[in-house]
Amino acid sequence: MNKPLLIFCCICFFALNANAQGIRGLQNRLGNAGPEQQPSQSNSDSLIIPKKRPVIHIDIHYRRLGGVVDRTLDSSINDFTKYIPLPADYIYLGNLGTAAKSLVYVPIMDPGFDAGFHAFDVYRFNVDSTKFYNTTRPYSLLRYMIGSKQEQLIEVLFTQNPRPNFNFGFHLRKINSPGFFQNENTDDNSYNVFAHYNTKNKRYQAYISFVGNKDNAGENGGITRISSLTDPLYTDRRTIPVNLGGASPFSIGFFTSPIATKSDFIESSWIFNQHYDWGHGDTVKVNDTTFNYEFHPSFRIEHTLKLSNEEAGYTDTIPSSASLYYYKNYGIDSLWKTRLTALSDWKTFSNDLSLVKFPSLKNEAHFIKAGATFEYLRGNFVQNSISFYNLKGHFEYHNLTKNEKWDLDAKGIFYFLGNNFGDYSATASLSRYLNEKLGDITLSFSNVNKDPDFIYRFFPANYFISTNNDLKKTNITQLQFKADNDHLKYKLRVNYFILTNYTYFKNFYESAQYNSVFNLWQVIFNKEFTSGHFNWYLDLALQETIGNSPLHVPHVWTRDRFTYENTLFKNLILCTGIEGVYNTPYYQDNYSPVLQQFVNQEDTKINNTLPNTAAFVNFRIKAFVAYIRAENLNTFVQPNRMQVENYPYPGFTIRVGFQWSFVN
Repeated sequence: MNKPLLIFCCICFFALNANAQGIRGLQNRLGNAGPEQQPSQSNSDSLIIPKKRPVIHIDIHYRRLGGVVDRTLDSSINDFTKYIPLPADYIYLGNLGTAAKSLVYVPIMDPGFDAGFHAFDVYRFNVDSTKFYNTTRPYSLLRYMIGSKQEQLIEVLFTQNPRPNFNFGFHLRKINSPGFFQNENTDDNSYNVFAHYNTKNKRYQAYISFVGNKDNAGENGGITRISSLTDPLYTDRRTIPVNLGGASPFSIGFFTSPIATKSDFIESSWIFNQHYDWGHGDTVKVNDTTFNYEFHPSFRIEHTLKLSNEEAGYTDTIPSSASLYYYKNYGIDSLWKTRLTALSDWKTFSNDLSLVKFPSLKNEAHFIKAGATFEYLRGNFVQNSISFYNLKGHFEYHNLTKNEKWDLDAKGIFYFLGNNFGDYSATASLSRYLNEKLGDITLSFSNVNKDPDFIYRFFPANYFISTNNDLKKTNITQLQFKADNDHLKYKLRVNYFILTNYTYFKNFYESAQYNSVFNLWQVIFNKEFTSGHFNWYLDLALQETIGNSPLHVPHVWTRDRFTYENTLFKNLILCTGIEGVYNTPYYQDNYSPVLQQFVNQEDTKINNTLPNTAAFVNFRIKAFVAYIRAENLNTFVQPNRMQVENYPYPGFTIRVGFQWSFVN
């Protein structure tokens, strides 16, 4: 029995036993519980566990730090991308875990310092986006997937409320994928530990979260000749010559994966948020024997500490095998070099103090917030280091009316001292719930003025240094109309961007700035069409730049899923069908592995005549979900699809996985 299959079997055995024990224990406890001890069924994702005829529900809510409403879990099974950290609109270098970016333009609208390493963001856990749960019973989720060429993904989530006012949990994910081509193996590890506590009188609350990410991606620089994809000598894709890493021997290990030529991103971040409220407490009668204590704040003092260490690096232990590649793209002679390295290590300390006023009693979604943040940053490189500070002020007004028909949000940030002096952002949005048939509409405005990412100004490697001290602040304005309609099952986004001093890489290591103003129109439409048990899920993005800008996007991107969905044998929820992803030809960016950046090119237009096609069968039985996918069916008609020059996608692949949610 091979190792992946053995791991799969062990996980299944563990999950079956843990689930059975958890169900028995939960049934025994709830069987002796009174009505007042039963969990509420409102606004929850229900994991139904049978005990003859009665059913048991578990209520799980979560809220992100700074959020104003609770959210529930998604139990749908029609979208495979919820099981892997790679959205459908993202392109990548041909292997899960390699550098990726979205084909639908989404700018980073945060002012202040940014190191500029975002190629692996989609795989990372983010400390600012931690989900803080509240659950009536301990909740666990186990996810496992295995694919062709021994691709594996394992994910574990656990959260528990030992007391009604205290929750803790952890979230782990590991990706290991050798890939179809030489030297593109990946080994990604992410984990998040979190906790939330509030006092019994609900005046004091504390949130703490720790996130760790360690992403390792093999870099092969792409294949040397596109014609190799149709050459009968290379039916085994792993024998096709590549630009980096030489003819390294193939090796794999789920827990240790040696990578000779690689990019890595390592992060460890802490965030601690606490606040104390002044206000009015109230005891609310639920029934003759049950009372709930509620606290309605009128004023809050809030304190947030954040520590982070982010390290982006590149290592080639055999640069002499790629001397032509390095000379052509970076202008360095690596023939006699024994090791090529690049390192950018950033440590950040942030301390924020804010004051919050709640004008409306019993409405925490109506508040005014103002505060100041001190930041200290230190960067360490191969040859030197740098340190500086920032001081910024921020303001926010939010009002979600009690009838939830109007939602007004306004935010402002301004850097008035330090390295990023003059950076600012201003956002405002107004939402209106019309009615059940017309849904919600939102009008919003955003403007950000910021220094270009640090990597555009300075990037050091041990054999070259890239600098550009002539860059001006970048300004981005976004106007948006948004409509969400649950009755007609559609979502619409219309964006208009105005970009000034757009900053980019004009080649593999030199940055540049487009000083003229240009515009980008964008329409994003999501719609579900239903006829009986048959469904068509349409995801569509239309984009158009106005002006001769270096920003290249496809004019049309679409994903279409055609499914048959039904409930069989009372408990079996089935979703099966086909999926196609397509975009029109355009000048796709190239990729610079040393800098971990997608870079501009206007020589080759990516043209895939066929959509990327997959067939799938997904099903759910109670809290168990399984999925089987046959992907890249288009390769039976034409060679491997390609979205970045010289980086082919895999050939025909099979992915099989499961997800199991259970309670203790």
